Amino acid sequence: MSQTEAEADLKFETSALTGLSPQSLYDKCLALARNLWWSWHPEVTNLFRDLDPIRWRQLDHNPIALLSEFTPERLDMRAAELVLYSRINQAFRRLKEYLAAARTWSTTHVGVLGSKPVAYFSAEFGLHESVPIYSGGLGVLSGDHIKSASDLGVPLIAVGLFYDQGYFKQHLNHDGYQVEEYFDTKVENTPFEPALNAKGQPVVVNIPTRTGALLAKVWLLKVGRVHLFLLDCDFEGNAPEDRDLTSRLYGGDRRTRIRQELVLGVGGVKALQALGLTPGVYHLNEGHSAFGPLEVIRQRMELDGVSFDEALRTVAQHTVFTTHTPVPAGHDRFEGELVEEHLGPLREALGISYDQLMGLGRVEPQNHHELFTMTVLGLKLSRKANAVSSLHGHVTRRMWAHLWPWRVEEEIPIGHITNGVHVPTWLAQQMQQLYDRNFPVNWMDHLGEPEVWQGIHKVDPGELWETHQALKNLLLAFVRRRMSRQCRRRGESDERVEAARNVLDPNVLTIGFARRFATYKRADLVLTDPERLHALVSDPERPIQFIFAGKAHPADEPGKQLIKKIANLRNDDRFAARIAFIEDYDINVCRHLIQGVDVWLNNPRRPLEASGTSGEKVVLNGGLNLSVLDGWWAEAYDGSNGFAIGTGSSHVSDEINDRRDAADLYRVLEEQVVPLYYDRDIDGLPRHWIKLMMNSISSLAWRFSADRMVMDYVNACYLPAAGGLSCDMNVR
Repeated sequence: MSQTEAEADLKFETSALTGLSPQSLYDKCLALARNLWWSWHPEVTNLFRDLDPIRWRQLDHNPIALLSEFTPERLDMRAAELVLYSRINQAFRRLKEYLAAARTWSTTHVGVLGSKPVAYFSAEFGLHESVPIYSGGLGVLSGDHIKSASDLGVPLIAVGLFYDQGYFKQHLNHDGYQVEEYFDTKVENTPFEPALNAKGQPVVVNIPTRTGALLAKVWLLKVGRVHLFLLDCDFEGNAPEDRDLTSRLYGGDRRTRIRQELVLGVGGVKALQALGLTPGVYHLNEGHSAFGPLEVIRQRMELDGVSFDEALRTVAQHTVFTTHTPVPAGHDRFEGELVEEHLGPLREALGISYDQLMGLGRVEPQNHHELFTMTVLGLKLSRKANAVSSLHGHVTRRMWAHLWPWRVEEEIPIGHITNGVHVPTWLAQQMQQLYDRNFPVNWMDHLGEPEVWQGIHKVDPGELWETHQALKNLLLAFVRRRMSRQCRRRGESDERVEAARNVLDPNVLTIGFARRFATYKRADLVLTDPERLHALVSDPERPIQFIFAGKAHPADEPGKQLIKKIANLRNDDRFAARIAFIEDYDINVCRHLIQGVDVWLNNPRRPLEASGTSGEKVVLNGGLNLSVLDGWWAEAYDGSNGFAIGTGSSHVSDEINDRRDAADLYRVLEEQVVPLYYDRDIDGLPRHWIKLMMNSISSLAWRFSADRMVMDYVNACYLPAAGGLSCDMNVR
């Protein structure tokens, strides 16, 4: 029998057994790929990976790009070879059941939100590495927020911008200096589809400015039960420079930034109206979208015939504002000329003067020298405002106290809801399987409940340690692949490539540090005393090793110099085998790091870390945190679930503060972390270390889950804003 005849027979047999035509099978796979629900269900991710593991990795784990390389007939043959039919059918059935579920947490908890959904605005959404519309922490937080809203069944729609070049790809040159590269996204290889109005027509919004209208088409991205709408200015009717307006995330000058924020805020509200959606709550995640409520006020004035002041009061009652930025330079500020150029037509429609509009964005409305600040606008146009950790709440109330000069600081109306992470996204499959055997049935439906996580104390210590070691080995294999690839790309010698293939040791205490390389995050704090660091990494019996990753903003030269300083340690014989820098930090790199490190290091200048969610992801997978008592760790550390740098105080001098924290970092490493890790029993297990792992998981995983966070937003913000019951915002 020829190969062609054998293939035909196999195709006939499998079609007969499954009742599926090749096209039907292909359509099911495509339906799975077009809803990002697959990205937090490892059994579905594995299904796509199994189709072609090599291309899966080469295509950045993009199932639509992968499927585009298959014909229905070839996919059918591959499914037959791997016996994938039942897995595909089961995954497709689970997605349909998920989308149609009649009972979720929201069924008994969201009340009026059922008819008044939340509109969640954010400048970026970090959902998966194959959807490059994010840069870092804010975007990943937004992505986790809408994923948990989906899992809980919270009625929520999301609004953002479509960046066809996304954030930059990072490479380091021979000198270790960051080089940025941008690539156009092939929309046909993404799950984006045109957003349609009630008549089935693609939605396009018109945003007037003094220099002509901005046009934006709208894309739809399905994230479980949540619909994410993304505005895109690459549209025929726009001027050539405006077609590039939304091409890059956080790129360009101030004029580019205000135009992007006009599209996000005003354009986003217009898009919801064109789609026939009427939110009961507007949640502004950071100040980037703060122009939005002005358009809602205009619509309310037009619809109800009320005055500007009355419409403002009404809209503010329905608006929630979250600020993530404790650094003054992180708040967008614009000159009056830029504001008038872009908001002038809307200002006239609102019937207010230039000074009135500028006053909405100033701490002191009559101070004509003060710039227009988006955070001030967000605070003035909302009645529910929050920071993203307890300490950040104190910092934020102090920062903006002048907006309420008649109140003492403790009574400033800014609460806090501490950020959390989406557990299914960041939990390693191996750890999930371990939890499945020891946690209550359906524990994944109760992630925000503390009782669920106490099951970790039932786990055999040896099994927990073996699972962690397996994940650590996967991380080191990933690091070696990436390091050797980096060397080959730079055209380095075979010896350097081979050294990269063997960098790091799975038996050595491994510390991870990965985040945006802003100077206040002090990525080089552990390098303060090179001789002391050398003693730690080269100890013959108890060595340590480090993995670094992160990007600096293209305009942040000091941040780029930090990267260069750390990356070039590979040229120093004292550190080359013990310190690695991984290029192009993204969700994929983050996933490997947080699932495999022994310790996660975070040492910003306190109190400049608003929350910091990467350490929360580490908790889920058994890693321990070693952190300054800032952001989330200031309210998480209890002495038995990780390690602390310092005592929670900060000197007014940055120089003294850095010197003091560096000394304490070395001390904690030498006296606590290293001895505890290498203290082994007769079976080779670090019993005391494992106890800390268990304490960390049981005390922190539920508190810092995105499910708990979204529940808090529902109860403390969304329900009151929609007209439901109110409760204290200063939750966790």
